[in-house]
Amino acid sequence: MSSDLKRKQKKINPKPVQLNPNWSLLQQKLKSDSHGNTRKSSNPENPSSILGKRKERPDSELDVPKIDPLTPVNDDSSLTDEVAMDCEMVGVSQGTKSALGRVTLVNKWGNVLYDEFVRPVERVVDFRTHISGIRPRDLRKAKDFQVAQTKVAELIKGKILVGHALHNDLKALLLTHPKKDIRDTAEYQPFLKDKTRKSLKHLAAEILGADIQNGEHCPVSVYL
Repeated sequence: MSSDLKRKQKKINPKPVQLNPNWSLLQQKLKSDSHGNTRKSSNPENPSSILGKRKERPDSELDVPKIDPLTPVNDDSSLTDEVAMDCEMVGVSQGTKSALGRVTLVNKWGNVLYDEFVRPVERVVDFRTHISGIRPRDLRKAKDFQVAQTKVAELIKGKILVGHALHNDLKALLLTHPKKDIRDTAEYQPFLKDKTRKSLKHLAAEILGADIQNGEHCPVSVYL
């Protein structure tokens, strides 16, 4: 008799099913929205209770995973029809003349195709580390300029070249590229409000909501 009663109790009180974490997160978000709607419809003449107001967390503080727009969408590192390029410069001559110190190319997925420090032909007198992120040790085993130049020319040939103020990068590489195959965010008309060019940092924040170039620049993190 007692054993039959226990079986019935087990059927009446089944163990709770463990929810998928994503479903739990969605339920939490829905409950939060529901509470927000209830608060808005409450009587404004009685804003508080004897228990006091409950401190609510804004939606922005919910533990909802954020998507990083600079993170590659896959691990495909093949050469694609679109290639993005960014370079960092060092100072030569009297320090006011710029020379290539690092060059980075990524494919349309944001995966790195080529990323090398480059040893300029002229002696470096200013590493501009606070901006370029380049230090003397980085250039000790760097690629010779001609080697890097040849490789970059090979990678961008026949490709759509994407970048910001690409004329500076191409000038440092002593290369040219067909104008019809250049997509320059510094020259893109919709970005030229009041006919003024915006920095890449400004555009990344405005268009992508991404915070880049804080302190030393890294051409890889510009895209990643």
